[in-house]
Amino acid sequence: MSADDPRFKTVTFTDGLNLIVADTTEASSDTDSRNSAGKSSMVELIHFLLGARADSRMLLTKKALRDITFCLQMDWPGIEDLRVYRRGNRPGMVRLDPDITGANRGTLFDAEGPAEHSVDQWNHLIDQNLFGLSGDHPGVSGRTLLSFLARRVSAHGFNEATRTFSRQADAEATTNLAYLLGLDWQLADGYRQLAARQATRNQLRKAVNDPVWGRIVGSTADLRGQITLAQAQVDRLRSQITSFQVVPQYERVKEQADAIARRVKQLSQDDVIDKSNLEELQQAVSEASEVDVDYLEPVYQELGIVMNDQVRRRFEDVKIFHHSVVRNRRRFLEEEIKELTERLAARRRERARLGDEQAQLLRTLNEGGALEALTALQQALAREQAALEALRHRYEAAQTLEASSRQITAQRLELQQAVTSDLDERAEQTEEATLLFSGYAQRLYGEGREAYLAIEAARSNLKITPRIHSDDSRGIGNMVIFCFDLTIAVLAHRYGRGPNFLIHDSHLFDGVDDRQLAAALTLARDVARDEGMQYIASLNTDDLEKATRRGFDPGSHIREPRLTDALDTGGLFGFRF
Repeated sequence: MSADDPRFKTVTFTDGLNLIVADTTEASSDTDSRNSAGKSSMVELIHFLLGARADSRMLLTKKALRDITFCLQMDWPGIEDLRVYRRGNRPGMVRLDPDITGANRGTLFDAEGPAEHSVDQWNHLIDQNLFGLSGDHPGVSGRTLLSFLARRVSAHGFNEATRTFSRQADAEATTNLAYLLGLDWQLADGYRQLAARQATRNQLRKAVNDPVWGRIVGSTADLRGQITLAQAQVDRLRSQITSFQVVPQYERVKEQADAIARRVKQLSQDDVIDKSNLEELQQAVSEASEVDVDYLEPVYQELGIVMNDQVRRRFEDVKIFHHSVVRNRRRFLEEEIKELTERLAARRRERARLGDEQAQLLRTLNEGGALEALTALQQALAREQAALEALRHRYEAAQTLEASSRQITAQRLELQQAVTSDLDERAEQTEEATLLFSGYAQRLYGEGREAYLAIEAARSNLKITPRIHSDDSRGIGNMVIFCFDLTIAVLAHRYGRGPNFLIHDSHLFDGVDDRQLAAALTLARDVARDEGMQYIASLNTDDLEKATRRGFDPGSHIREPRLTDALDTGGLFGFRF
């Protein structure tokens, strides 16, 4: 592990046991501390280079360090030498040398490099290559698994054996532990999913008394009816779109139909006028008759007036003229009537022709439409589908709210029974883990010490409890974590579910008795050698001296650099910040 800042102290690890020691200097006083020497920072840096999420609280993003490029050189499956580069001012990217992404995808070419990739892609490679995780693996992640193999003090990773940080959910932690131990992690993840459902239900129950929330979600009965109507509307629009035909020159056809409608209307109005005129003309014809004048001569005779021939002749002329006028008027009126009748008949024929033409145009418009109309229908369908989907989401939320706790309880009981049956079927795996843990504990505390792993299907999670019978000796809780971590690291490495390293910070050995400390270091050395693994631990010199006095020989296991509490240059980074 190195950096492009020359002040940084390059750290080199080998196979087997690796000890990073923090010394006091001759100038150190009793009040000087080695907490700033960089032992915990070394673990933080390893996590940073192995894809840990970088936020403002992380050490490597601090102002004094963020411009430094750090490098981790490591073995990688199929590659002898992989270098990973990352810096705090670009926390979302890593540089891989060589570029293993091409080789990982199974290309015909060897890996080349270097190449930059996102931290997410780097974590995906870690999932696949270091932990054998392929496909979807909800509930299990390489980052969580790494946190068990390299616990972080900053996350309170040494508080409990089965958690890597203080607020980690039991179901999440035990799902990942189940994977490392070779148990059915997918069944164990069922607890996490049920816990998520329970948490959602609890939140919804808190909101049930909110009137605004009630209007937003509603009841399942109301929503079911609304969904039925919305689905019918969606089906209707979809059917219209399926049968819709785009009419070429739709607007021109529509204008023709409108023009015909206006013409028909005008013809009707003209008919009203002509029919009225026809009635008047017919009335005038009936009134334009010959005038009867035969009564005049008898009247004159009775009066004693004799009409001479000259008078008679003049009367006959007037009579003839009057008859001529009447005939001419009647002839004129009859011609007008004939013209009106012909115009009415012509309009009837034109209306019939226009009616047929308009019907054809309307059929064309009714069978199809313009492209704009089709687009409008499609937009309406999209809106209705979105509204339907929103109703379904509300229905699901209402169902979740109205689901009784008995349903979740019943599913939890079913899951508990399934996990119990699975544990019975995987007795070989649980026995191997228990015997390993027990053997490690007895190496520390003697053959008579009762130690085992209790693995059971509890109500809310797969419960994994490492136990060492305690006589309240100091530091026994830390040694439970030590034996447990050693167990899961060995089993994961043996069966290809994890890498070949385990890292412990010096905080794990705080308060541990001298004899147990010496036994723990000896055990770590032997296990790392026998299993072909790498065990890395940081220690203060006084703790190492205690172990040495108890017979542990650090020998060649101490790695450079030796860190000190010197204010300026003694720490891992080579300067105080």
